[in-house]
Amino acid sequence: MATSPARPLENTAHRIAVVDCPEQARSLPEVKETATALSSVDSKTELKIEPKIGPKIELKTEAKTAHGIDPLIDRRWEELVQRHPRASVFHSSAWLKALSRTYQYQPIAYTTSPADQKLENAIVLCRIQSWLTGRRLVSLPFSDHCEPLVDAREDLDAIMAALEQDSREWDLRYIELRPLQQLEIGTSLHHSTVPYTFHQLDLAPGLPTLFANCHKNSTQRKILRAEREGLRYREGSTEEFVEHFYGLHTITRKRHRRPPQPRKWFVNLIDCFGDALKIRVAFKGNRPLAAVITIRHKGTMVYKYGGSDPLFNHLGSMHLLLWAAIEEAKAADLQSFDFGRTDADQKGLITFKKRWGTTQSDLVYSRYAHSQDVAHMFEASGSWKSKVARHLLSRMQPGILSVVGRALYRHVG
Repeated sequence: MATSPARPLENTAHRIAVVDCPEQARSLPEVKETATALSSVDSKTELKIEPKIGPKIELKTEAKTAHGIDPLIDRRWEELVQRHPRASVFHSSAWLKALSRTYQYQPIAYTTSPADQKLENAIVLCRIQSWLTGRRLVSLPFSDHCEPLVDAREDLDAIMAALEQDSREWDLRYIELRPLQQLEIGTSLHHSTVPYTFHQLDLAPGLPTLFANCHKNSTQRKILRAEREGLRYREGSTEEFVEHFYGLHTITRKRHRRPPQPRKWFVNLIDCFGDALKIRVAFKGNRPLAAVITIRHKGTMVYKYGGSDPLFNHLGSMHLLLWAAIEEAKAADLQSFDFGRTDADQKGLITFKKRWGTTQSDLVYSRYAHSQDVAHMFEASGSWKSKVARHLLSRMQPGILSVVGRALYRHVG
């Protein structure tokens, strides 16, 4: 796998302040002498002026300070998201609103931009307060990635200083950043990482080339198989589509020994994103076989959630849906198709995404804390508690799984 290099930050120059009074400077003998000499010199004459010691100049470094804003209230936030090249669907106001409505997370964006000026930079996070997993600041919960929208080193240092101070005052378990590219951040906090894998498809080539770049014996063959089997494709966001998706999604989560997210999370996503979100469903006759949720944001189509009936996976239903989404993204002249993050131990899913001709890279989350204990109970995949929990989840009925999801996901983040 290719490792994304650390992104260099621009080192902006410090401001210089001249503290001497201009009227006093003009009255100095050295200044008067120089002005008289210049007035008497012909414009064609080469003039050589010996440097003299002038008025004392004091250098002042204006230290940057950061403060927090509410991105759901501050109108400048969405303007920054639309303007900044690294801003993704996970920075959008729609995503933040859905998080707040579903899980009561409080979003906060740290910036060095004054309140009365244009918003030039920010790192957006959500406050998570849980008696199970502790107090945390996460950028952002249930988001595959969330780049810091900061370009200058001094701005990043100021924001991290503010985060470090709030971490102490709020007694946070940790601060988590999820950048696509690794950042070099100076902090006194303990730093640990959580590895994932990320896949993205470049949509610059034509459709025939995109199809040819897919794995011939799996992806291409499955797309063609779905067409031969006469699978029907439908899309929408009504209650009917929510029911189809959530049923298939729950089946898939049970297969992976994990509960599904609350149904209201998907309802809130639909309400917040409107036409930018689509539920795509593949049918055999009247039976739904697979469903995915895609969200269009700026120049990217994002494949965020999916589910399928494993009894019919051989018919290529999931391949049919993703290829339809890629065709739509290409027709809309989008630049990329985001296949999202994958857990490092999900080798089968990593292979599935790679066979679409995607670019695979390391996605590394960074956690900053006062201690080295930054893993919470839902992440210790190798512990006996986690193994017992997954065994119990695999035996639960879909209805019970949904109840468990509603109770637990607010604590996961």
